[in-house]
Amino acid sequence: MADDGQYLAQLRDYYARHRVLPSYARIGALVGLNSKASVADLVRRLKAGGFVESTPDRRLKPGRRFFERALAERVQAGLPSPAADTAPETLTIDEYLVPHPSRSVLITVKGDSMIDAGIQSGDVVVVEKRVAASVGDIVVAVVDNEFTIKRLDREKGRMVLRPENKAYPVVRPKGELEIFGVVVGQLRKYR
Repeated sequence: MADDGQYLAQLRDYYARHRVLPSYARIGALVGLNSKASVADLVRRLKAGGFVESTPDRRLKPGRRFFERALAERVQAGLPSPAADTAPETLTIDEYLVPHPSRSVLITVKGDSMIDAGIQSGDVVVVEKRVAASVGDIVVAVVDNEFTIKRLDREKGRMVLRPENKAYPVVRPKGELEIFGVVVGQLRKYR
């Protein structure tokens, strides 16, 4: 039982490499369990915990908690602070960043017009598709049949798109400004 966390970690790594969970026999070889009964007990415990589920054809698939990750205490960005000895909470990135999956898309940012808002070229933003947004929201908008990401603002009674980089001008649409969606999250992968 104490090794279930390690076994789950190995299954997560396997899934990351192959995008599928292994068979029962492969699970045994992967985690070092020799008997079918031991593997079946492990799978039963992982199912009970919500980490894996069975498909109608009895294959294993990730469960609702499979993608949870430990959420460490806040890390001090200034001076170091003592580490906590408490068990970490967990967090599923999708649940945290994607409040409405059916209305959400991921978009890779190209360009540097939003760097002062912390959005860099190559970042992936989580965009909730909406036709309305509030002043101050970072939006993906359609201007002259092209998509752009900017901060929505109002100027002389008209909606404008304000970049977060002084090297770029404010976008003042001549026609209708169409909001595609509002940025609700952001991902960045460090190489």
